[in-house]
Amino acid sequence: MRTILLVLSFLSIVSLHAQDPHRFDEEIDSLKQLPKPKAENLAVFTGSSSMRLWEGLAEDCQQYTVVNTGFGGSQMSDLLYFLDELVLRYQANKVFIYEGDNDINADKRPDSILITTKQVVAKIHKAQPDTQIYLISAKPSLSRWSLKAQYETFNDLLKNYSETDDRLTYIDVWDVMLNANGRPEPSIFIADSLHMNRLGYELWKKVICATPK
Repeated sequence: MRTILLVLSFLSIVSLHAQDPHRFDEEIDSLKQLPKPKAENLAVFTGSSSMRLWEGLAEDCQQYTVVNTGFGGSQMSDLLYFLDELVLRYQANKVFIYEGDNDINADKRPDSILITTKQVVAKIHKAQPDTQIYLISAKPSLSRWSLKAQYETFNDLLKNYSETDDRLTYIDVWDVMLNANGRPEPSIFIADSLHMNRLGYELWKKVICATPK
């Protein structure tokens, strides 16, 4: 009986962390209606709400023809599930990915997220071997500052992984969002202390849109 209870307890914990990707079906259907530009400088920007809410992205990164397929609340596993619809269909030369923020908040281990990240990268490069992939670090935020250590561990793993392949580039948005006290700068967030206002995106513009290659 005790063994059965332990198994049931384990399964309940797993179910809490499991994410049903079909909760995004309506949003994905909408994103599938986006045009498919034909351009040599085509760049797909995808990931969770920090990417989705980037108003002015096309103007900020005007050196690219931008497609933004961000979908709010997503995790790396969701991106993997919808990779065909959100990334591969565009055959872009460059792909910018922001995931991991919600994963950590959902108590996923940094090394587990990295495994899924590698699956995303492998699937992209299997279909499009020459695509340059930009892996954006998790950002710091006031609302999730208690998870600082986990985010830093994930970012370190992401950075180290990016150094294993010339087709990968790590982009650090963590440091630029901290103030002189080493904490997230309050003025760059909206009222929820998680998502950014225009000041926050100006910082992202400097480090993401100015990334070489």
